[in-house]
Amino acid sequence: VAIVVTDGRPQDGVQDVAARARAAGIELFAIGVGRVDMHTLRHIASQPLDDHVDYVESYSVIEKLTHKFQEAFCVVSDLCATGDHDCEQICVSSPGAYTCACKEGFTLNSDGKTCSACSGGLGSALDLVFLIDGSKSVRPENFELVKKFINQIVDSLEVSDKQAQVGLVQYSSSVRQEFPLGQFKNKKDIKAAVKKMAYMEKGTMTGQALKYLIDSSFSIINGARPGVPKVGIVFTDGRSQDYITDAAKKAKDLGFRMFAVGVGNAVEDELREIASEPVAEHYFYTADFRTISKIGKKLQMKICVEEDPCECKSIVKFQTKVEDLINSLQQ
Repeated sequence: VAIVVTDGRPQDGVQDVAARARAAGIELFAIGVGRVDMHTLRHIASQPLDDHVDYVESYSVIEKLTHKFQEAFCVVSDLCATGDHDCEQICVSSPGAYTCACKEGFTLNSDGKTCSACSGGLGSALDLVFLIDGSKSVRPENFELVKKFINQIVDSLEVSDKQAQVGLVQYSSSVRQEFPLGQFKNKKDIKAAVKKMAYMEKGTMTGQALKYLIDSSFSIINGARPGVPKVGIVFTDGRSQDYITDAAKKAKDLGFRMFAVGVGNAVEDELREIASEPVAEHYFYTADFRTISKIGKKLQMKICVEEDPCECKSIVKFQTKVEDLINSLQQ
């Protein structure tokens, strides 16, 4: 395996010698930094190019690619398969480690191992607002992946006047409300509106967006319901160009449950500042836009609102099935 890092245009030919290297069985990864020539990276890299070509805007953020390569090169036993774990319900393997997950209708507890019954996928009342980074660095093709990420979360909700409501705000150098809480009464209409969202393509004013969330998105005039849990999901791919500390703190002080999702050049210290406690359960980072669907799957369970297990629909359904089985066995 060879990893080639370059930040410019080569002064000699690379295509033929790279082809010879690949033909000799060398797996080539190409990492471009700054004002690199992307065609050169593609000439160097092995197939598939999506897995072997990466780009970062500066050397200061290149370390964010290390996790990708650790996963690619680390060969270890499957701890879930060997049973060497203590997950209550579902074990998910990762290189050299594992994480626990829960079945539908349950959410992972703070210990990261056990599960509690919940109703997030069954229709509990919830006001959920997405704050989406529409800055120029996101790029149009990645903005389409962000839309799919939003709709992946929407798919896990039960949308209605009495259950989940969804709002969407896009921000760049300014803030634009795409649609407020409660405007759309079903998942189909929400997903259609998300797909139509136009890309703003300017700066990254995350602090301004958080202030808008506090002052407008969760206000009664914009569809928020008194006494209903408020959840904000902030998505960004870069450093904020304004001050976020005060607005991030106020959102949490008001009782909003804040999730922070970062991709690419997002600053992890900023994500942690936005995220609710425990921070490890409320912030997510990935170097690659193509992997945000994995974050979406984790978020589907985490936004689930806990309730009295005696009233939880998932447990009632389970009990009914068990009773039916016992009755049929007795017969």
